Amino acid sequence: MLATGVFVMACLATSSYAQVAGSMSLGKAFTDLDQPAPGWSVKKSLLGKPVYNESGERLGKVEDLIIDPAKSVSYLIVSAGGFIGVGKHDVAIEATKIREQQGRLVLPGATKDLVKAMPAFSYATKADAK
Repeated sequence: MLATGVFVMACLATSSYAQVAGSMSLGKAFTDLDQPAPGWSVKKSLLGKPVYNESGERLGKVEDLIIDPAKSVSYLIVSAGGFIGVGKHDVAIEATKIREQQGRLVLPGATKDLVKAMPAFSYATKADAK
């Protein structure tokens, strides 16, 4: 018990550093990983980004991603319709339908009315799983 307390106190007494993705400092028994983990940020790359059609008409904004059991992005949840958040609803759009063109997310063949007419998306609940 005393040895565990000394180890915890030694860890807490060390200098603290800002964390870097892929970095871990848990004490002398572990090696620090100084290099950031490779990859990209979903928050910076997709979430909150507008979705357009080929004509440049803004259709909505990416609110969330749905990951399937195979750990692939299956749907993008896009907010549709509304004005300043009033009257908007979220819709699920298959990830394979959205393209990136010139730095924009594009849903080919879509219109605002078509996206607004899509059924509203709702998250599954524990009751749905039964």
